[in-house]
Amino acid sequence: MSDHVVMHVKGRVLVGPEDVRDELWVVGGRITYRRPAGAAEEITVRGWALPGLVDAHCHVGLDAHGAVDDATSERQALTDREAGTLLIRDAGSAADTRWIDDREDLPKIIRAGRHIARTRRYIRDYAHEIEPDDLVAYVAREARRGDGWVKLVGDWIDREAGDLTACWPRGAVEAAIAEAHRLGARVTAHCFAEDSLRDLVEAGIDCVEHATGLTEDTIPLFAERGVAIVPTLVNIATFPALADGGEAKFPRWSAHMRRLHERRYDTVRSAHDAGIPVFVGTDAGGSLAHGLVAAEVAELVKAGIPPLDALSATSWGARAWLGRPALEEGAPADLVVYDTDPRADVRALAAPRRVILNGRVVG
Repeated sequence: MSDHVVMHVKGRVLVGPEDVRDELWVVGGRITYRRPAGAAEEITVRGWALPGLVDAHCHVGLDAHGAVDDATSERQALTDREAGTLLIRDAGSAADTRWIDDREDLPKIIRAGRHIARTRRYIRDYAHEIEPDDLVAYVAREARRGDGWVKLVGDWIDREAGDLTACWPRGAVEAAIAEAHRLGARVTAHCFAEDSLRDLVEAGIDCVEHATGLTEDTIPLFAERGVAIVPTLVNIATFPALADGGEAKFPRWSAHMRRLHERRYDTVRSAHDAGIPVFVGTDAGGSLAHGLVAAEVAELVKAGIPPLDALSATSWGARAWLGRPALEEGAPADLVVYDTDPRADVRALAAPRRVILNGRVVG
């Protein structure tokens, strides 16, 4: 859009949960609440405007077999964009997607680099697979390569034990997290089960993905330390099928996965009620489809999180947590416009009327 063309968004602009304004303008790709003078042309968009949605656990550049080519990465990013996801925290990818940063028509990505896993303890071709003595060095490497995040695999199936077990000794994660923090990066970890959580939190981790293993013993610890969770409930829905597939070879693991699935809603609701920050993430890009952000928000509401909190978990709150602006004066004009108020019914998120990225209507 030319700098001489002004976009006028009219209706209800949800600057914050309770901060609702009647209009905003887009000038030079940025938001302003001051009526511009002398515009040669004005484009008007009407509806309920929300900051561009956040998917805080998404894998652009990855599919079920590992890294994908640029064309596939582009299709993934476009699918997310069409769903209204304009900011992605890429929670681990084997592909180099830096070229996306040069595309003003694709969502903005905050990268955690490549997963760091224990040898033969994660999905093949996804991660750096290393032993504990090398953890600090690899965390430092990914901290320098990423955008302020590092992703560990905290637990996975141990074939000898026949069940999920923690991947790293306490001392290794303490040293690794300290090194990431020294380099200015936050650390998150994939964790399905219970065993790894206390060590990771007491070692200073910033976030845990999935967190299905939270219990009444560890929930207070997360709340006290302010450790966020990204539950990825649309992914946890796949646990029964995974359990069925592993039943013959790993019956203990299968039973464990079913238990984690059965209590998933109670786990997330208890975490929220205790004051643990909860954010929206879909885990798209492995075996899960992209564009599921609205479904994940609906799942959080189904779990018992108040609709306004679930909405914040993919908009105002999520952007603040990631250090990115929402609809403030001068911010990049990344917003989604709906026909109805998404605060009244989060199902509105499934049907964006307009998607505006960097001040341009892209969907």
